[in-house]
Amino acid sequence: MKRALGLGRGSGSGSRPRSLLYLGSAAGQAFVPQVLIVVLLVAAAVIALVLYAQQAGVREARQQSLTAAQAFANSPGMVAALDSRHPTAVLQPRAEAASKRAGVNWIVVVNTHRIRLTYPIPKFIGTKASFTIGPQMAGRTTVEPISFPPRTPALLPGGQESIRALVPVFRDDGSVAGVVSAGVKVKKVTGLVQQQLPIILGAGAGALAVSTTGTVLVSRRLRRQTHGLRPMEMARMYEHHDAVLHAVREGVLIIASDGLLLLVNDEARRLLDLPVEAEGRDIGDVGLDSETARLLALEEPVTDQVHLVGDRLLAVNKRSTAPYGGLTGSVVTLRDTTELAVVSGRAEAGRERLKLLYDAGVKIGTTLNVVSTAEELSQVAVPRFADVVVVDLVEVVVRGGEPARELRRQMRRTAISGQLDGLPLYPVGELITFMETTPQARALETGRAQLEADLREAEGWQEQDPGRAQRMLESGLHSVITVPLQARGVVLGMVNFWRKADSPSFEEDDLSFAQELAARAAVCIDNARRFTREHAMAVTLQRSLLPRGLPEQNALEVAWRYLPAQAGVGGDWFDVIPLPGARVALVVGDVVGHGLHAAATMGQLRIAVYNLSALDLSADELLGHLDELVTQIDAAESGEDVDQEVTGATCLYAIYDAVSGTCTIARAGHLGPALIRPDGAVSFPDTPLSPPLGLGGGLPVETATLHLAKGSRLALFTDGLIENRHRDFDTGRQLLRNVLTHPHRSPEQTCQAVLDALLPERPADDVALLVARTRILDPAHVREWDVPSDPAAVSRIRADVARQMETWGLQQLAFTTELIISELVTNAIRYGTQPRRLRLLRDRNLICEVADGSSTSPHLRRAATTDEGGRGLFLVAQCAQRWGTRHTAHGKIIWAEQSIHDDGRTPSTALAEALMDQWEELAS
Repeated sequence: MKRALGLGRGSGSGSRPRSLLYLGSAAGQAFVPQVLIVVLLVAAAVIALVLYAQQAGVREARQQSLTAAQAFANSPGMVAALDSRHPTAVLQPRAEAASKRAGVNWIVVVNTHRIRLTYPIPKFIGTKASFTIGPQMAGRTTVEPISFPPRTPALLPGGQESIRALVPVFRDDGSVAGVVSAGVKVKKVTGLVQQQLPIILGAGAGALAVSTTGTVLVSRRLRRQTHGLRPMEMARMYEHHDAVLHAVREGVLIIASDGLLLLVNDEARRLLDLPVEAEGRDIGDVGLDSETARLLALEEPVTDQVHLVGDRLLAVNKRSTAPYGGLTGSVVTLRDTTELAVVSGRAEAGRERLKLLYDAGVKIGTTLNVVSTAEELSQVAVPRFADVVVVDLVEVVVRGGEPARELRRQMRRTAISGQLDGLPLYPVGELITFMETTPQARALETGRAQLEADLREAEGWQEQDPGRAQRMLESGLHSVITVPLQARGVVLGMVNFWRKADSPSFEEDDLSFAQELAARAAVCIDNARRFTREHAMAVTLQRSLLPRGLPEQNALEVAWRYLPAQAGVGGDWFDVIPLPGARVALVVGDVVGHGLHAAATMGQLRIAVYNLSALDLSADELLGHLDELVTQIDAAESGEDVDQEVTGATCLYAIYDAVSGTCTIARAGHLGPALIRPDGAVSFPDTPLSPPLGLGGGLPVETATLHLAKGSRLALFTDGLIENRHRDFDTGRQLLRNVLTHPHRSPEQTCQAVLDALLPERPADDVALLVARTRILDPAHVREWDVPSDPAAVSRIRADVARQMETWGLQQLAFTTELIISELVTNAIRYGTQPRRLRLLRDRNLICEVADGSSTSPHLRRAATTDEGGRGLFLVAQCAQRWGTRHTAHGKIIWAEQSIHDDGRTPSTALAEALMDQWEELAS
C-alpha cells in the first residue's frame, strides 16, 4: 500500500538511500572548513589578547598610580600636616597605609625643596628626591614611566618598568604645599592573559562541539524532511497530488505574497474564465474584474463570502499558507453556489435578492454623511425591489445628534428615489407627523416591518391626508412596505418601499428581505450620525485650540493657512510666539491621525510649546522637554487603555533674531523648511533631523543656525502639503519649489499661490502652512556697551544711556531706564562674571539687556524690613512692563521691557508708586 501511494522507501540493503548519503557527505564537507575557521579564530584571539594585555597593563598602572596620588594629595588634613613642625610623624604611617589600600608599590611625599617626608625605607627620609618637581610647582600633574638603574637605593629591583604619578598639594590660596608621588610596577596588572586564555580555549572547544552537533542535526533534519523518499518516489507522489487537484469540483488557487498566481486548477480556471497561461502572472493581469481581483489580493482571511463573477455566485474561502510551512502566500477555494440556487423554484429571485444585498453592502455607507447614506439606501433598491423608495429620519439624527429612546412619529423626509413623475409625495425636507392608523406608526410601535399589499383596500393610511392619498392611488401606487431603521435598539427613522403601475404587489416573502436591507442601512446611518457628531465636536475643539490671529511683532511679516482634511479634523498646528530681545518663535507640528484624540493631543502640545517658550528656552531644549511630555502622555494613556496606540507627533521649532538676522531651527521628525532668498532662489536647508516626539529616548536634539538676509522668506509646512496618495514626496517638493520661486510675492500672496498650485479643494490630510518674511532691526536702534568689573563704571554707563534716550526721543523713559540699568548692571558686576555687556534695543518696546558669564538666575524675593538690600529686582519689576532671564551658551541675559507708547500711566508715576510701596513696607 505504501508503494502504491508513493510512500515506500527506495531499494537497498537496509542502508540509507543514495540521496541521504550525498546529503551526509555534503554536511561533512561543510564541517571541515568550520573546524579550520574556529582554530584560526582562537589563534587570532590569543594574539590579540597578548597585545591587549601589554597595553592594558601600562594603562592600568597609569590609572592606578594617578588615582592613588590624587586621593592622598586631596585627603583631609594634608596641607595642615605639611605645614606642621613634624610632617613625617603624621604622614609616614598614613602613606604606608594608603599604599597598601590602593595596591601601589609606594607613596612618597616631598616638600617644595624635594626633601622626602615619607618613604617606604625609613633611612632615606630627609634625603633629597631624585625626580624633579618643576611642573608640580606650576600646578600640573604628571604621569611618567620610570626604570630604576641597578644598585640604586630604590623601591624596585633595577630595570623593573614602573609608572610614577606626581600630584601637587594645593593650599586654599592656590600655592603648592608639597608633592605626592605614587608608583606601581607594570607586571602587577598584566595577568589578563593567564585569566582569559582558558576562556578562549574553552570557547573554541565549545564552538567545535556546537559545529559538530549542528552537522548531526542538519543531517537528521534533511532525512526527516524527505521522509526517506527517493526522487522517483517523490515525483510519483506529485503526479498523484496533481491528478487529485485537477479532478475535484472546487476551484483552487495558490497566490504568492506578491500577488503572483502560483497554481490554478481546472475548476478555478473555468469558474473565473482564466486564460491557460494564467500561472506565473499577477492576479490583476489575468482578465478579472476589479472587485474580484481585490478580493483575491486581500491579506485577511475570507470565509464563505458570496461573490458575483459574471453570472455566477461563488462562495470564496481564503487562508494563509504561512502557518503550514512553505513560502508565504494564500490558498483560495471557490465553490459555485449558482447551481444550488437553481435547485429551488425561486432560484432567480433568490440570486437577485442576494446580489441586491451584496450591492447594498457595497454602495450604502460609502460616505460618513447621514443624508448621503439615506440617499444611497433609496437608490440601491430602485428598480430591483421597489419603484419608489422614501427615507424619513428623526430630526436630531439628520444633525448628528443622539436620538431619544422614546418613540417619535415626527420625521424629516430625507431622501426620495424612483419614478417620481406626478407623484404627490411629501417633498424632501418636509417635517411629517404620522397618525396612529398609518403603517408607519404601526412599524414604529412594533419595531417590525409592515406590509400593505393593496392600498386600495387599506383604509388607515388614508386618514393621514385623504386628498393626498387619493392622488397617490390615481398616480398608480398600489403596494407599500414600511420598515423602521433601528440601530443599537434606537429608532433612527423609517424607509418606505412603494410599487406602482404594473409591478407586482409586495408579498410576505418580501418582508424579511426589506428588514435585512433596512438593518444594514441603519447601521451605516448610525455610523454616519456618530461620525457627524464627533466631527462637529472635533471641529469645535480644534478651532478653539488653533490660533485665531497673529501676535503683534516687528521681526517678521507672517501669513498662514490651515485646511482641515476631508475625512475630518486632524492634529496639525502652527504658532507664532514673540520672544524677548526682538526675537520670534515659529512653530509647526503634526499629530498623527484624525478625530478628537488628535485634536486634543494637538491642543496639549501647542499649549506646552507656548508655556515652554515663555521660559525662553533654546530650540533644542524646548523640543527635549516636549519629547518628555509626549512620552508621559503615552505612559498615562497606556495605563488607562492597553489598546491605546502610541501618540505620533512631529514638530519644527525655529527662533528668528531680528538683530543678528539668524534663525535657529530644531526639528523632531518633521519636514524641514523651505528658504526663499531675496533674489527668488529656493532651497531646502539641511537641518539635523531628530526622532519624532515620544521616540527620542532622551537623545539630545540638534539644531542648525541659518543667516537670513533681509527680505528672505521662510516657509514651514506639514507633510499634507506635498504628499498625498496621488503624488510622492519628491514630486510635491519640486512643485513647491516652482511655486515659491517668485521674489516679489508677499507672504500672503505666497500662501495663496502654494495652496492653489498644490492642493485639491478637499485635501485628504490636514495642511498647515506658515510663511514669514524677515526684517532686520535698524542698527541705529541697537546700542551696546561693555561693562567693566569696576562698580564706579555704573554712573558712566547711566550717563551714556541717558544720552541715548535723548537721541531716540524717549526722554519720558530716561529716569526709569537709568534705574533699571543701574540695578541690573550693579548686580552683574557684584554677582556675575566676565564678559559683561549692556544692550539697548528700540523695537515695539524699549528692551534693556544685561549679559554676563554666570549661569545663576536672579529671583524676585520680598525683602524683610531689616534687610539692607534685596529690593532691586522688585523695583525693576515695578518699573518695567515685563522682565526675565534667558540662558545662553556662555552665561545668561537679564532683560526688561518698557512700553514706548503712552498707556495712560507715565513711568515716573509707576516709579513713584513702587518707591512708595517699598517705603510703606519698611515703615510697617
